[in-house]
Amino acid sequence: METEHTHNQSIANFAAIKTAIANNEEALLKELLADQAMPELEKSYLIDLAGLGNDPAILKIIKDIPLEK
Repeated sequence: METEHTHNQSIANFAAIKTAIANNEEALLKELLADQAMPELEKSYLIDLAGLGNDPAILKIIKDIPLEK
C-alpha cells in the first residue's frame, strides 16, 4: 500500500520529469527515469509533452520507458 509520503514523492518525481522534458535536460531525465516503469497513461502524456519540444533524444528516452504490469 502506498503511503502519503511515497505518493508525494511520486508526484514530485513526475513534476521533475515534466520539467526536465520541457527544458530538454536529457541527463536529468535519464537520472529521474532510471529503472522505472510507469503506467501507460502517464507515459502517453509524457510522449505528447516531449513531442512539443521536438527533441528526438528526449522523445526516445520517453518511448523507451517500460510500462507497469
